[in-house]
Amino acid sequence: MSSETSPHKPRVAVVFGGRSSEHAISVLTAGAVLRAIDREKYDVLPIGITTDGRWALTADDPERMAITDRQLPTVAALAESTEGGVVLPVDPTNREVVYSEPGSVPKALGEVDVVFPVLHGPYGEDGTLQGLLELSGVPYVGSGVLSSAVGQDKDYMKRVFTSFGLPVGPYEVIRPREWEKDPAAARRKIVDFAGEHGWPLFVKPARAGSSMGITKVDDLGGLDEAIEEARRHDPKILVESLLRGREIECGVLEFEDGPRASVPAEIPPVTAHDFYDFEAKYIDSADGIVPAPLTAEQTAAVQELAVAAFEAASCEGLVRADFFLQDNGEFVINEINTLPGFTPISMYPRMWQESGVSYPELIDRLLQAALRRSTGLR
Repeated sequence: MSSETSPHKPRVAVVFGGRSSEHAISVLTAGAVLRAIDREKYDVLPIGITTDGRWALTADDPERMAITDRQLPTVAALAESTEGGVVLPVDPTNREVVYSEPGSVPKALGEVDVVFPVLHGPYGEDGTLQGLLELSGVPYVGSGVLSSAVGQDKDYMKRVFTSFGLPVGPYEVIRPREWEKDPAAARRKIVDFAGEHGWPLFVKPARAGSSMGITKVDDLGGLDEAIEEARRHDPKILVESLLRGREIECGVLEFEDGPRASVPAEIPPVTAHDFYDFEAKYIDSADGIVPAPLTAEQTAAVQELAVAAFEAASCEGLVRADFFLQDNGEFVINEINTLPGFTPISMYPRMWQESGVSYPELIDRLLQAALRRSTGLR
């Protein structure tokens, strides 16, 4: 270990930003995480990834990682240089992080003991960063390569859940080749799905989050525009039928004795929006109800399903599981999120706060769980 870092004080690289459409949400999350990390217990190295993929050394300044006048933050605005780059060696015998700028001698930043990735969406939450960290031999917070990929791709996520007997709602998938080969046939596939399950439909990117690119389609007239919007984020799209009921969320956290579920939360109907979309979540700050007003039996049922979903996808560290409580009293899993937001209004930390795990303790538990695990097959 480098002389810069005490052997009793692990060094945490908080990696955030990224190339996905959820770049700004990741910066918001990083700001909240940086505020919460116990600086007496951990050394911290913030590393931002710009929208074009450059790893940048950034200011350790959570106050600048916030929405200001409805403007979203970016890594580019936080980077200490417009050209300098951070490199994590792909070598399990060397955890030395290096910073270099054109025309300058590379500067060693010291070794990293654990990475806290707060990237959302493709190129970070989907197993790509996790694969790099596995090759580098650096422990990291959250799920591994396969679980992260399954958690990002709603098509395969639903297939995994179905194979484990977990309840999912009706859906259809349009893959890139289908659309490129015969868009009219792909469109008919969606229309036939609507004929079977009824309007409205939700058309969404298969591998995005934070409600990016989702459109509620009430009839045939809005379908083409919705497909185009979803494909702007991902060439693979998912179509889901409307599930009538209450939106319930539940957090799962890895403890020393295994995963446990938090008290659930409810997302109430959003009157200013057609559904719980990006604006409602992050700009207009829709309020969730924590804990959700459920019966003891309903609470136990959704907690059991949340842990079952965590185990089905072989997740590690943390998951936020989203459900619909249908009018018939049955729960249906909508999706899991393997790196849920940690913004000040995010539901995951709020649910654990209500469950008796404070925000700093939550961060500490995630880091300790990561440090207990080895990289590689496990």
